Amino acid sequence: MNDIKNMAVINDLSGSDRCSLGVAIPIINAMGIHCCAMPTAILSNHTGYDEYYFDDYTDKMPEFAKKWQGMGLSFDAIYSGFLGSGAQIQIVEDFVREFAREGSRVIVDPVMGDNGEIYTTYTEAMCREMKKLVGLADVVTPNVTEACQLADAEYSGEEIEDDFAGELCRKIHSLGAECVVLTGVKHSGEISNYVYENGLLSKYSSKLLSTYFAGTGDVFSSIIAGMVCKGYSVSESVRFATDYTYKVTKYTAECGFKWQEGICIEKFMRDLVEI
Repeated sequence: MNDIKNMAVINDLSGSDRCSLGVAIPIINAMGIHCCAMPTAILSNHTGYDEYYFDDYTDKMPEFAKKWQGMGLSFDAIYSGFLGSGAQIQIVEDFVREFAREGSRVIVDPVMGDNGEIYTTYTEAMCREMKKLVGLADVVTPNVTEACQLADAEYSGEEIEDDFAGELCRKIHSLGAECVVLTGVKHSGEISNYVYENGLLSKYSSKLLSTYFAGTGDVFSSIIAGMVCKGYSVSESVRFATDYTYKVTKYTAECGFKWQEGICIEKFMRDLVEI
């Protein structure tokens, strides 16, 4: 019997970078899961550079879905990342309803903003639509900015206390998400990730490094998606992803890489194979 699980990953592809599909595909494959990628956009390099090529795939996404439907595909897990328009969010909602089967896990990384700023591409209508997609999720992984937007709460910085973290998680849970993973909370020299599940709040922390690298959140969420797909609990997944991301980020900083280049997962793929 073929016991290899499969996962649909819906995100942009940035050709030269360690972010989005560029990290999701190798991470998920390394875990022994067949990764089926649906691009939301194709970029030469990510938007943190001064110049980049961008090709929107909104009109092509339904064609992907139509062909996959004709092949009789369904998925053990569906994982979405950056979505560039309200139409794309709706396409993903329809995709989940069409391709999830009994026992499928849906992971939504609501890539909407950071550091208190919602991305300029996001409208109020898109934010409302994202709440609907979050309502279909088994696991949702917002950062503090995104959590405040989803919870209709005032953003007051990345350093928040446990009580406020729990409040954000409960409000997002009320949208329909089964489990909420609040990421990137900075406090007292640490960076923490909270898990809210079954009415309980837990926290997993690592030392806060002084350097930032593009795509770190994509690595973190991709590990969670892969581990949840394989049957690990969300808490186990977040604990491993927290430790792994810290180790790889620290190594990347020590090697002197530029922030745009992302973190060097290539050196630590064996850790993922052995999960």
